[in-house]
This record gives sequence, C-alpha cells and structure tokens, in this order.
Amino acid sequence: MSDIKKYGRSMFEEYKNINEYEQEFWYARDMQQILQYTQWRNFLNVIEKAKVACESSGNIINDHFADVSKMVQLGSGAERVIEDIILSRYACYLIVQNADPSKEVVALGQTYFAIQTRKQELQDEFDSLSEDKKRLAIRNELKEHNKSLAEAAQNAGVETPADYAIFQNYGYKGLYGGLGQKEIHAKKGLKKSHKILDHMGSTELAANLFRATQTDEKLRRENISSKAEANKTHFDVGIKVRKTIEELGGTMPEDLPTPSKSIQQIEKQQQKGLIFKKEE
Repeated sequence: MSDIKKYGRSMFEEYKNINEYEQEFWYARDMQQILQYTQWRNFLNVIEKAKVACESSGNIINDHFADVSKMVQLGSGAERVIEDIILSRYACYLIVQNADPSKEVVALGQTYFAIQTRKQELQDEFDSLSEDKKRLAIRNELKEHNKSLAEAAQNAGVETPADYAIFQNYGYKGLYGGLGQKEIHAKKGLKKSHKILDHMGSTELAANLFRATQTDEKLRRENISSKAEANKTHFDVGIKVRKTIEELGGTMPEDLPTPSKSIQQIEKQQQKGLIFKKEE
C-alpha cells in the first residue's frame, strides 16, 4: 500500500467529527488540507460545484453545507476569525467528486466517501426493518458466512462432519459462557429437530454472525493448520465476543428471549405476501 493511501485513509478518519446527534461531519478547512488545495479560494470553487450538484439531486444545500466562523491563532500569537463550512458525509462525497481528479488523494477520497455513504444507506435500510425481517436478513447472511467458516475450518484440519460439530460447539461454548449446543438447545426449550440459529432474535443472531466472521478471518489470517488449534481459536473468539457484549453492558446471549416464531415460520408468512411493518 502506498504512503498516500495510508495518509488518505487515516486523515479522512482523523479529521472526522461527531455532533450531538451522533452524526459525522468534517470542516471544509480540514478537507482543503487533506485534498492538498493550497488556496482556500480555489477550494471554494470546488465547494460551489458540490453545492450545485447537491441541489440538482433534490437535496437542501443547508442540510449538508453549514457556514460557520472559527477563531484561529496566528504565528504572532494573535487571533483572528476565519470562515469555515461544516460538511456532511454527503457534502464531502460531492466535493471529492468535483475536486481535481489528477490528485491521487482525491481518487482515494472518492472511494472512501462512496463506501461510507453506501454503508450508511445499508444501515438506514436495516434500521427500518421489522424484527422479523432483521432476523431473516442476519440469518441468511450467517448461512453464507458459515459456508466460508466451514471451508476455513476444513483447511485447518476440521475434516469430518463430526469434527465440524465439535468445532462449532467450541464456538458456542466461548460465546455462551460454557454452554454448548445441547445446553443452549435445552435452555431455549427446542425440539431435537430444531436448529438453534432459527430460534434466535436479531441481537443474538448478530453476536453469532460476528463470532463466525471473526473466527473465519482468524483461521485464514494465521494459517491455522491443526484441528485442536482451530477448536481453540473458535472458543477464544467466542469468549472475546462475549467480553465485548459485557463491556458494552449488553445482555448475555443465553439470557436473550427466544422468539415465538422460527425463521421457517417467518419465511412462510413472507411467501404468503404478509408485510412486516416496523414495530412502534
């Protein structure tokens, strides 16, 4: 990775601010520096183009570009007021789209803000879902990640179905404070034919998704090549996820309520055309 890529990524994050509403924003003077514009007036021309693009897209300019004044200290020790602009993530995205494309850092900024904007769109979409739809979304994602996890485990020496069942049990024990699949199954009051993951709420599913993805990455990153080490890795990752939940003040996964409907019941309802509205 080139120095400019390291510089750009760190600078975009370093100069990011969070307001009282937990919203990200940047100052235009900082963006001027990051995008390597030496003259403020030249950078203002880029901002004006971004404002035009903002308005053309049907957005309100003042929602994304807010004029402010700041006190800055001069080399002599004196202070003076300068004009600045508070920029939303979307405003920054429009600015980098209208900035000098010959600058490598501008191209990096275009990628950075495109990704960040899409991530927020996905988050907003997810937040608007009902609990049932959240469960379906995470459960389907977990199915895909478990395929990748199974492949990584097999490469590490977890070869037979029995081996994989043991491997999975280690992950559950780490995350659930020593409870394995059998104990979790009993605690939820499930039948033998029921799959544990199909009877979890969205919060519990999300914890298991994190466990699966992090174990997958760790197995591959560290080139783990023994069954015993793979089992230990899954257990250790489960413990760390559990510790994170504890530090955040969350409810331990084994104490989360079991939904009244299974994933299969939700899928059947969806197939019948029932619409799930976000719970008030």
